[in-house]
Amino acid sequence: MTDPWVALEPGADPVERVRTLRRAHEAFTEAGTVPRPVRSVVAESWRRSARAGVVPDGTATVELTDGDLGSYRAEHPLAAVMPLFRELMGTFAADGKHLLAVCDAQGRLLWVEGHPTTRRQAGRMNFVPGARWSETAVGTNAPGTAVAVDRPVQVFAAEHFIRRVQPWTCAAAPVHDPRTGRVLGAIDITGGDGLAHPHSLGFVQAVARAAESQLALLAPPRTAADTVELTALGRDEAQLVAGGRKVGLSRRHSEILVLLSRHPEGLTGDELLCALYEDESVTPVTLRAELTRLRRLLDSGLLASRPYRLTAPVESDVAVVERRLGSGAITGAMTAYAGPLLPGSMAPAVVRLRRRLADGLRTALIARRDPDLLADWARAPWGEDDLDVWRALAAVRPTAAVRSRLDEVESEQAAPAGWTPPRPGGRGHVRPSATSSQRPRF
Repeated sequence: MTDPWVALEPGADPVERVRTLRRAHEAFTEAGTVPRPVRSVVAESWRRSARAGVVPDGTATVELTDGDLGSYRAEHPLAAVMPLFRELMGTFAADGKHLLAVCDAQGRLLWVEGHPTTRRQAGRMNFVPGARWSETAVGTNAPGTAVAVDRPVQVFAAEHFIRRVQPWTCAAAPVHDPRTGRVLGAIDITGGDGLAHPHSLGFVQAVARAAESQLALLAPPRTAADTVELTALGRDEAQLVAGGRKVGLSRRHSEILVLLSRHPEGLTGDELLCALYEDESVTPVTLRAELTRLRRLLDSGLLASRPYRLTAPVESDVAVVERRLGSGAITGAMTAYAGPLLPGSMAPAVVRLRRRLADGLRTALIARRDPDLLADWARAPWGEDDLDVWRALAAVRPTAAVRSRLDEVESEQAAPAGWTPPRPGGRGHVRPSATSSQRPRF
């Protein structure tokens, strides 16, 4: 197959492929093995689905209905390009008895339009507006997988993880914010086996690119008043600058804004509760009180609800470091890294993000082998006991002072078997609860 993102190579028999995929699906659900000819993108998605606890006989859950759905999608950035989607895909969907669907970055379906009969059939599996079709909710499917891997993808028949979806074929492509590059959601075409063709994947990809171009044209120029900046690295309490006004935040409010800035599509109350509190006895009332105080503090309409989300793009120092790391700009990432993220925070999602950011940066530094960058990290408060970095620095700058400090760190960290030193780049160690593996990942 020339393109792993296309479901069927030219000349393949769709009937025979369906039989083969059904056998492969049964083998995976029974034994966890993925035989050929299952594509790698599908095999990896099946594994993610299984790890998320999706069951093959499950179904999608409708999360937003009536007024909540209407207000949410009216405010969503993709609402601005729905006329374009309908113009480019509406006739194709209606004439081919297909469905045009649009989801947000969390896999929630915002719009499902097309042939009435096909809509009724899709409704039986809750492929309806307001339903969550993320991989973590319903397993492998084109819109959910497209936002999960940030790539256009086709999913054909029994490649779907949930059995009741296997009569369908779909193709989807992610749509990005042209300013920030963040995934806003995905555009999807869903129907029968005839969609398992390279043209349908190329079609949705072209529509997604057209939507991004339209969004770029519609976006007004940014002004100072529009700028919202969040500084959270190297400080226990973050600072927000909005409309030229500086706002000091409590630790809990800092945690909330860090998480919401990373999820512009929003988080439900339950998701925020799991992200912020390791103590499962904390009630939603406590969280709502914190959010009420935060909304009053911001006093700018910046915080919306159902789901909780920020109404303006937020540029954070965390995002700057991540972008520079992702592009290989290690020196720039080090320049922007002022220290561990909210080092005193014990919120589970913040702890994970703090460790991931620090580990990613220090790993890049060690691989880069730049003595000046390694020295900057090793002599910073958060890196002064980082044994791996001191060893890397000694390998490229074996001065007496460096060797002496390396010997000290090795001596200090020599400990009885079974003892694990604290991880560098963060403060403290968080012991996961018995149900931590079930919590959302941020």
